[in-house]
Amino acid sequence: MLPPEQITQIKQQLIKQIEATFSGDKRQSLIQQVQGMNAEQLGQFLMQNDLIKTDSSSQIPQASPQCIFCSIVSGQAQSYKIDENKDSIAILEINPISKAHSLIIPKQHISESEKIPQTAFTLSKKIAKKIKTKFKPKDVLISSSNFMGHVIINILPIYKDETLDSQRHRANPKNLEKLQRQLEKKSKPKTAKKLETKKEKIRLPNRIP
Repeated sequence: MLPPEQITQIKQQLIKQIEATFSGDKRQSLIQQVQGMNAEQLGQFLMQNDLIKTDSSSQIPQASPQCIFCSIVSGQAQSYKIDENKDSIAILEINPISKAHSLIIPKQHISESEKIPQTAFTLSKKIAKKIKTKFKPKDVLISSSNFMGHVIINILPIYKDETLDSQRHRANPKNLEKLQRQLEKKSKPKTAKKLETKKEKIRLPNRIP
């Protein structure tokens, strides 16, 4: 049986995934369903949805719910990606605090802020600069945080006095798509190389006197 601390942790992560995937009455209904599950019901739910591993030798379920951020990195969960590099991806926050609130997600499951690759902060600064140019906030806050064991970097545009503790709201998908088009990395069109025509030197035979 799962320990109480792990049950609470798994429920919190499931609720986060539900909030990221569903909306309206369905989202609220699923959240209430998860909150009302006891340990046995939760274990069955995880196994039915392939979110839990079973030790074949002992048949003891080992909790291993898929991290929502790892799901985003692998493409299993929907996101609004605006850029990426070899170590991280940049996406729009679907429950933003302010316009163009974005997240940098390390591609590896990193649980300690000290292990965030420097390239993730480089990408953060790049996105922050784009946001400043496009939307003219007073400032852009870059701050790392840990959610359910996966460290992420928040890029929060400050238009008034927003902080990471400010109220969030569910973003409209159409607005997110519009922001994505404004911020996503544009691929540079390939320019055809001009063919240089080499002038052939014509050698005349030596004149015979």
